[in-house]
Amino acid sequence: MCVMQDMRIRYSDTTSFDGLSRNGIFSYPFKNFGRLDNVSKMVCYAAALALKDAGDSYSSDNKKDMGIIGTNTDGSLESDIDYFKDYLVSGRKLSRGNLFIYTLPTSPLAEAAIHFGLQGPLFYMTSGHETLPLVIRTAEDMLLLKESQSVVAGINNKDEAMYFVFKKNPIPESPVLCDISKAMSVIEKEISLLEMAEEFLMMQKGKC
Repeated sequence: MCVMQDMRIRYSDTTSFDGLSRNGIFSYPFKNFGRLDNVSKMVCYAAALALKDAGDSYSSDNKKDMGIIGTNTDGSLESDIDYFKDYLVSGRKLSRGNLFIYTLPTSPLAEAAIHFGLQGPLFYMTSGHETLPLVIRTAEDMLLLKESQSVVAGINNKDEAMYFVFKKNPIPESPVLCDISKAMSVIEKEISLLEMAEEFLMMQKGKC
């Protein structure tokens, strides 16, 4: 969901959204998108929607002073299993490179950073429980310490993801939903990502 634009997009499978083609999500073609694992595709989609919602443009020719931080509940477990099964099923003695890449939990964030031209810090974080508030606090610290002028930060679960764009000094007239403290009042509630998105949508409409 693009909250600022009140645009709802349903993630239906690993390659497309209902009602919006891949070309409608990314500003320019995503090189080798088909080889990405499922988590990477979802993280890249979510980051693209967050940038679109924030009115942040990007292109293949420009780099951005922007970091990216993400978390999830399973790390790279799904890709780890696929990588291991490939040995058993295919009887391989050497690894398959395109499977090995995604056995690192930082790979989805790295794929996003490459496509969107993000040159700031990149972190994958995990602490077991309630990692999203930790991720957002870390993004806030990065801005306060001037490690980056803006940060894309968020979380993905098995079949859903939510990413935000935080900026130290938003450009006048650019869309801004709220400050981090107000965002944290929603993020720290024990609610689903969909419920969280609905609360931000209500906030955007001035109903809370």
